Amino acid sequence: MILNVGLRTDIVNHYSDWLFQRFREGYVYARNPLFPSRVNAYELSPDKIDGVSFCSKNYSPVLGRLHEITDRYRTYFYYTITAYGKDLEPAIPPIGESVDTLKELSKLVGKDRLVWRYDPVLLTNIYTVERHLDTFECLCSALAPYVRKCIFSFVEMFIKISQKIPGILSLKKEKKHVLASGMAVIAQKYKIPLQICCAESGYDIYGISQEGCLTLDEYGEVNGCRFRHTPHLGNKAGCKCIVSRDIGWYDSCPSECLYCNANRGMEDVKANYALHDPASPLLIGHLKPEDTLLKGVQNSFLLHDGKQISLFDL
Repeated sequence: MILNVGLRTDIVNHYSDWLFQRFREGYVYARNPLFPSRVNAYELSPDKIDGVSFCSKNYSPVLGRLHEITDRYRTYFYYTITAYGKDLEPAIPPIGESVDTLKELSKLVGKDRLVWRYDPVLLTNIYTVERHLDTFECLCSALAPYVRKCIFSFVEMFIKISQKIPGILSLKKEKKHVLASGMAVIAQKYKIPLQICCAESGYDIYGISQEGCLTLDEYGEVNGCRFRHTPHLGNKAGCKCIVSRDIGWYDSCPSECLYCNANRGMEDVKANYALHDPASPLLIGHLKPEDTLLKGVQNSFLLHDGKQISLFDL
């Protein structure tokens, strides 16, 4: 089982005390988003977890104690740094500060286990194609020695995003290709492999990979282990990632990014955040009388851990 820390909410940035407490106690509870009264219990001992996948926009709260996890578990890290300012990302550190934090993280975990995410790409009268490409080049110049690759995506245009960002512009196919081709040229200049997330076809002509963001082959390569050949069913339509178990909860991220699809609105976020207890096995609140606690499925993908190879594995 791959444990996902950051798909539904930015746990690293906003709930790090809770996260480390869960690893210390060795178990965590996670509600089923489709059936919230069903709560899955997962064991967090290293023999039950194939790896831990992190995704965050700010790793500064965990840099001093991340070794508590990396010393015991196979890990992989995604760090999102975009072109946007406080108008779209009100609670995210400035770009320069984020770059410095990424460099520190890279020194701790190694560049092979660290992926920079430049997503989502959206257009407004302020964040134009030209501004994206200029910012992307500045970031490539700063981050090239510290990251394994860069993954980007185009914004998914839901009605609520149009309401949150009234000036957002439609991203037509032609603009997408201008952005993708321009980013590919820049990434090649700085020798950063470029990949697109959940994309429609056609971007491979620019040398852009369209593989899954999290695959067992890559996870095994950077962690010195091998996994079984397992279908990568993804987390949503078009996704080519290996399925992971997320321990977060929607409507709970205080980062306030206007383009985020995981939050319906800040009133819901504030209400959930007020229910957070760092000592609870659940990220938000506690078990309720009507809840059903289930043993979460924790099937291993691991073939061997790199320490010993059986003849039967060859």
